[in-house]
Amino acid sequence: MTPGTPAPRSRRERPAKPALTYEGIVATAVRLMETEGLQRVTMRRLAQELDTGPASLYVYVANTAELHAAILEELLGAVDLSAATTDGDWRDRLTRLLGSYTHVLFEHPSLAHSALVARPSGPHYLAVVEAVLVLLHEGRVPDAQAAWGVDVLLQVATATAAEQSTRSQSVDAEAEHNAFVAVLRQASSETYPRIAALGADLFSGTPEQRLAWIFHAVINGTLTTPRTAP
Repeated sequence: MTPGTPAPRSRRERPAKPALTYEGIVATAVRLMETEGLQRVTMRRLAQELDTGPASLYVYVANTAELHAAILEELLGAVDLSAATTDGDWRDRLTRLLGSYTHVLFEHPSLAHSALVARPSGPHYLAVVEAVLVLLHEGRVPDAQAAWGVDVLLQVATATAAEQSTRSQSVDAEAEHNAFVAVLRQASSETYPRIAALGADLFSGTPEQRLAWIFHAVINGTLTTPRTAP
């Protein structure tokens, strides 16, 4: 043996790997997403990080889509659900709840896109759905409309987070927005009379104000739009 070379260690002397658990797999997947991005969170990459084979993971997670849904479920634990149990106008409280949900997705741009198709089914997601339904019920939204409305409200929130997070990642986002505004400002009143009439109001308001208005519009639509009988 060359002097200074460490002696080989027997496998029996190496510390045992911690046992795989669903919670440990999801926690590692969340950490990978935060450091490398969601695209890198595959079963193969996760197995490498956990020092195991991909086949071992399939005992706990069926595929990458289910893994991404599990990541989403974990992060939804950060949604502020207190609006469902506090005082105040039920529309405003529901808007705050949906805003919190949107913010959680906005902090993870790649996850916001995945959330458009991911189907979490854990307690955090169910708690969000329950809180939305509680507030719709408090607002006397008929059950049939609430049953469809909760899906629409979460879709709007998810799509908004995906759209805004994509724009925020673009280095040309501000220039593209300014170019779009310039086009609207210069629209001919003869060819586009309504655009010219509304003018600057088409792009007025802060993103927060516009998002709150969107939620209120969908909430009011859920309240006043009856479901047709089959």
